[in-house]
Amino acid sequence: MTSNFPERSLTRSPTSQRTLFNTVMTVVAFTCGVLALLPLLAVLSYVVIKGFSSLNLAVFVELPPKALQKGGGFGNAILGTLLMVGIAALISIPFGVLGAIYITEFSSAKVARWVRFAANVLSGVPSIIAGVFAYGIVVLTLVKLNLGSYSALGGGFALAILMLPIILRTTDEALQLVSQDLRQASVGLGATNFQTVSQVVLPAALPAIVTGATLAIARASGETAPLLFTALFSNFWPDGLFEPTASLAVLVYKYAISPFKNWQSLAWAASLILVLMVLVTSIIARWATRQKA
Repeated sequence: MTSNFPERSLTRSPTSQRTLFNTVMTVVAFTCGVLALLPLLAVLSYVVIKGFSSLNLAVFVELPPKALQKGGGFGNAILGTLLMVGIAALISIPFGVLGAIYITEFSSAKVARWVRFAANVLSGVPSIIAGVFAYGIVVLTLVKLNLGSYSALGGGFALAILMLPIILRTTDEALQLVSQDLRQASVGLGATNFQTVSQVVLPAALPAIVTGATLAIARASGETAPLLFTALFSNFWPDGLFEPTASLAVLVYKYAISPFKNWQSLAWAASLILVLMVLVTSIIARWATRQKA
């Protein structure tokens, strides 16, 4: 049966107003994406170029050199950074995850709203304020107890304050994204609320939780101001949790503004190592969550 109506082409004319608008907006979006990546690429390329030329085996195993001494490294700063970030993770991850589970699964809506508001406020607090707070809570307490003053414990506590709201909010969002159908199905099969959360909800939200913890660790690894108030710096290997401890961020701060060329080159190398540590942490987290899935 033939139609009396003329056939119309479904292909839009390349000169039509909609096609031109779509083309222009595509070009604008692509340009904005490239411009957004330019600062990141510029920073990374500059750090790689300046830092790679100063890398050698000695920087990983030797202590910082004296002012006019050549060579040396920052092995103590790498170990100190790992130590303080590890302390911060041990403090913030359990409290952040458990707090998010409570406000998402067990608390009332009013309590959850206030906790989320407090977490948002804490995440916006400048890092130097966290350092001053940790100085008053940890450093001065250690002085009163004659256990020391500046220490890795104080630095880890300060970093934990910065990590806690990030972990809590990302875990909270991850738990909220888990479908209610899973919860209802688990309860319908006879599981308790605790069993539903621990065996159904948490495994489903685990990739997002690990990603949030990784973001928090990445932020803590590069913080300088809190460590100046709590861990200070040391030219020696870490000797316990109650002693001043070196870190890569503080080493970069101290050596980058120095007038000595050797110290400046070590600062660039430390900057590259710090970036690589964050990159490796992110890659491991992505791989672990993909394997879990």
